[in-house]
Amino acid sequence: MDIFFIEYRDPLFSIIIFFVIIFIITFFSYWWGRYKRKEDYKHLNKFLRQFRTLPTENEIKVLVANGGLSDKLWFLLANSYYKNGDYEKAIEIYKEMLQRGSPSNVKEIMFLLGKTYFKAGFLERSKQIFLEILKNNPRSPQALHYLLLVYEYMRDYQSALDVLEPLDELEEDIALESLYLQALILIHDTKIDMDEKKEKLLAIYNEKKMLGYMIFEYLFRVDKEFAWRYLDVSKSEILVDILWNLDLKDLNLDIISQSEYLRELYTAKGYLNLAESSSVFEFDVLIKLQAKANATLSFEYACESCKGVYPFAFHRCSVCHEIDTQRIEWSLTRDYIKDFSEENNSFQ
Repeated sequence: MDIFFIEYRDPLFSIIIFFVIIFIITFFSYWWGRYKRKEDYKHLNKFLRQFRTLPTENEIKVLVANGGLSDKLWFLLANSYYKNGDYEKAIEIYKEMLQRGSPSNVKEIMFLLGKTYFKAGFLERSKQIFLEILKNNPRSPQALHYLLLVYEYMRDYQSALDVLEPLDELEEDIALESLYLQALILIHDTKIDMDEKKEKLLAIYNEKKMLGYMIFEYLFRVDKEFAWRYLDVSKSEILVDILWNLDLKDLNLDIISQSEYLRELYTAKGYLNLAESSSVFEFDVLIKLQAKANATLSFEYACESCKGVYPFAFHRCSVCHEIDTQRIEWSLTRDYIKDFSEENNSFQ
């Protein structure tokens, strides 16, 4: 009988059978994997389709209440909406999580809700959330810092100053915050005499040699002669955009002639002829051009803390909320104002 199955004992035949089996297993494993991935994508897309348009309050309530996702995943989803600027969705998620939140994470959810309200511009709602957190947890520095920001944005500077007291008790560094709020109160106080206001602002700057841009930007705006008289020339670089944009009639030539940086700046501007070159590349190029090319400086404002770059000057970074971290960056650009002026003159 074995004579009929002699081929099954052939080593070559066994090897062929072995590879055939491997091929069959590999083939089915590959297609089974593709099938599973396809099903997983279908499930994921079905879930994400629920969030491609803004869900109603009832839809959010159902989705959160169903418990299809853990709290951790809901936090991640809400944070994703927050980072993308979709604050309404993040707010609805946090509100519904509060409805079923356990005592262990209610404080965290409330803080994130208050933070999102603040970012979305709902300052009154944000204030109420942080006050509620502090009512039950008075030693919460993060909530205190955000409450201070809310009061500042609402221009309730005295209430913001009041928040500094508990922060001080928690051994938080409030020195710069205190100076900053005092300066804001002075700048926006319409009842105080202007001369007294200028003297007090100058005293704030001289106390710590901080808030230079904020204070001198205001002083150059209201009284250029006073600002020039008390200008800290060694800090001219942090005021370069303000100094660059002054009119020729507003310059103090006595102070400018005593500062190499200012001589180079206003020679580059084309107002004066007091320097032949500059160690600042952009100034040097403009000095060498001697108004032969229609060029000027453009300015951007970077935060030294979070490295964000903005087109407008700031005193407190809108992202990391640090104070007095502005760094001015400048570059050569075409002088469109001069172009416009020349075009208008050509039609006269």
